[in-house]
Amino acid sequence: MRILVVEDAPALAEVVAEGLRDQGMAVDVAYEGLSAAAKLDLTRYDVVVLDRDLPGVHGDTLCQMITDRDDRAMVLMLTAAGSPGDRVTG
Repeated sequence: MRILVVEDAPALAEVVAEGLRDQGMAVDVAYEGLSAAAKLDLTRYDVVVLDRDLPGVHGDTLCQMITDRDDRAMVLMLTAAGSPGDRVTG
């Protein structure tokens, strides 16, 4: 399984990535939206662990880009958004 972790907090991104690697997953990491978009254009991922509040390209925009693709990955939102409105929007 190939996974992309997109998180602008490097320490959190690395902890998530390392945990997934420990389970035998192939994991790439992007720390902002533009590099995530570039990785998504180059590699087919099975899962994207996605933060919503990213610099560059917002996580919601990346999610829309992923779902518009023919070879779409599953998306797991990893976010600190706490209000119900934020969770519904995501």
